[in-house]
Order: sequence, then structure tokens, then C-alpha cells
Amino acid sequence: MAIQRWDPFKELTNLKSQMDKIFENLLGEGEEIKTGSWVPPVDIYETENEIVIKAEVPGVSQGDVEIKVEDDTLIIRGEKKFERDMEKETYHRAERVYGKFQRTFILPKSIEKDKIKATLKHGVLTIILPKKEEVKPKEISIQVEEE
Repeated sequence: MAIQRWDPFKELTNLKSQMDKIFENLLGEGEEIKTGSWVPPVDIYETENEIVIKAEVPGVSQGDVEIKVEDDTLIIRGEKKFERDMEKETYHRAERVYGKFQRTFILPKSIEKDKIKATLKHGVLTIILPKKEEVKPKEISIQVEEE
């Protein structure tokens, strides 16, 4: 009986090949266009007068985004539609995600809900949440009294 040297990388390569074959059988040979829910990434920051939310929504038009406030919750909802320029069969690779999305944020009591504004420019949705006047920090001057 001959002694064989054990090669863990060969076994990993064989395992990967077997897993690839299993997934090809389950999903078919070609890749499908990814549709479904996705979550746009956001940046949230605060200035003296407002809270700003910036969401990346590339390829989404103004008509495909809905923003509303329910109680103390800001809801951003929309859909990134699949571009119908080409048929699915002509794609070699499709890594971008398409489909519906939704983000919700609990609003602090310090926001003036009726003055919220939103803009969409270059695939970035910017939502301005103005603070109430009484919440803004006020500077108090100090008077010096002579003795």
C-alpha cells in the first residue's frame, strides 16, 4: 500500500466544484437578474438647524420614490425598475439589484414634521428635517457687574 501525501487545498477545490454543480442544477446554467428587496445605504448627520438624511438611490426616478411621515416615523419607499433596454437572455452578468425598497426612521420630537423637504439629485435623495425653534441652542450673554 502506497502512502499518499494529504493536500487540503485539493479537497477544497473538489468541494467547490461539487457545490458549483449543485447550484447550477438548482438555479439553471445562467445567472438571473436579481430582483426583490434591497436597502439603499444612508448617511445621517445633524447641523445646528436640521437633521439631514442622504440615501443612495441610483437609477431611481422621482416618481418611483415615496416619502411620508406617519406618527413619529419617516418612511422612504420606492422601486428601482429593471432597465428594459436589453432582454434578460442577452446579459452575460447582472450584479446590480433591482426591486422595491423601504427604509424607516423614528423621528425625534424636536423635528418640525410639516417643514420636511426632499430633493433627488445625481442618484442621492436628500431629506432635510428642520428642528423646532425652541430646541435650537441659544447663546446667553453674560453681563459683568462692577463692584
